[in-house]
Amino acid sequence: MVKYIRKLTIKKAKWKAADGIVYIYTTLNNTIVTVVDMTGRVVSSSSAGICGFKGARKSSPFAAKTAAESAAKQCLNSGVKNAQVLLKGPGTGRSTSLRGLQEVGLKIALIKDVTVNPHNGCRQPKKRRV
Repeated sequence: MVKYIRKLTIKKAKWKAADGIVYIYTTLNNTIVTVVDMTGRVVSSSSAGICGFKGARKSSPFAAKTAAESAAKQCLNSGVKNAQVLLKGPGTGRSTSLRGLQEVGLKIALIKDVTVNPHNGCRQPKKRRV
């Protein structure tokens, strides 16, 4: 006897967002770009590693620009046209990733640096006992 299995299909709700926030996190080894709409839902994300760069080339400015362009192309398809950019980290691809966002056609309204600053530094080592 043949059993028929009913497939459950879950349809994703299609939503459009006009404005968004772009988080660019640049480390010394990689660049991560995340585009979020105003309510906080992730529209698109990309990184230099996802774009195919490996090793030392992941930390290059060209890899950061490529990651920003791919994230911006994805978010333009979902309707995000205006964006605020929040930069974080000491990486080399900070300014080039901004250029990549602008070249795709994303309008940038605000650029803000949210890199954390240590307020008291690291804990000092214990005093040496002789």
